[in-house]
Amino acid sequence: MSARPPFPFSAIVGQEEMKQALILTAIDPAIAGVLVFGDRGAGKSTAVRGLAALLPPIEAVAGCPVSSPSVSAIPDWATVNDRKLVKKPTPVVDLPLGATEDRVTGALDIERALTRGEKAYEPGLLARANRGYLYIDEVNLLEDHIVDLLLDVAQSGENVVEREGLSIRHPARFVLVGSGNPEEGELRPQLLDRFGLSVEVSSPKTIDERVEVVRRRDAYETDHDAFMKKWKPKDSKLRKAIVAARERRPAAPDAALRDCAALCLAMGADGLRGELTLLRAARALAAWEGAEAVTRDHVRRMAPSALRHRLRRDPLDEAGSTVRIERAIAEAFA
Repeated sequence: MSARPPFPFSAIVGQEEMKQALILTAIDPAIAGVLVFGDRGAGKSTAVRGLAALLPPIEAVAGCPVSSPSVSAIPDWATVNDRKLVKKPTPVVDLPLGATEDRVTGALDIERALTRGEKAYEPGLLARANRGYLYIDEVNLLEDHIVDLLLDVAQSGENVVEREGLSIRHPARFVLVGSGNPEEGELRPQLLDRFGLSVEVSSPKTIDERVEVVRRRDAYETDHDAFMKKWKPKDSKLRKAIVAARERRPAAPDAALRDCAALCLAMGADGLRGELTLLRAARALAAWEGAEAVTRDHVRRMAPSALRHRLRRDPLDEAGSTVRIERAIAEAFA
């Protein structure tokens, strides 16, 4: 029996900032990922799976464990019998909290070693996630050695395995999506900085919204075919809009660059990753809206998502991160 298709992305009620952030990473994966913090049951994992389902399929070599886009890109260690190109869904891979390093990076194929006496590599979760999404629920509870591993891979875009007599390399480029509840622990600064965008979600605050969420979820579970048929046109429209946005290349005038720099200086941001991410996000937003160039409005609207997780701690300022960014915007753009 085939798996049931995920809940349609366009049917998610509210959570506009989260949905926009995920769409922008689909337009430009170089934004590097989305961190979603907030209440349980607010639709975080539903949104990730729904987005991946509506994205255009990727073209990959049939049977390639890392979804190589061409025969020449197949890793040397991979045994691929059928080398034709096929269309396959955008990968979405869950990284569970209890995953071992072997499961994440891959390791020696014990079965082949025992039965055939061959030293072969068994790919891990990072290989499966290549060219797709790697989703980590409760990312703030991830073990430190797995965090270190992800930092290395995120920096290089490559997974390197050097143990048990193996010397393996393969591409591992994916959009990292993490979710969690800030009350259960903080994220290490090094990993926090690797997420391009950060959004906050909460449960619906009105009766009408909560009723609509329950109504749609109940329809998805009890009358699945009719529900999917109803929302398919809206998901298709979103898919076409994302494909069109990928083809656009909005200009980034000096005025926009200066706005990014002025805002990061006003916030006291360390390094230049804040400016680079803010520019990429603003350009993706401009492409999504069909604009020819990045404007101050695009920069202003993307600043909270791109910068709220890069704020320095200030024990004398009890205001929330979004409020502090709004003050920095007012100061920088006065």
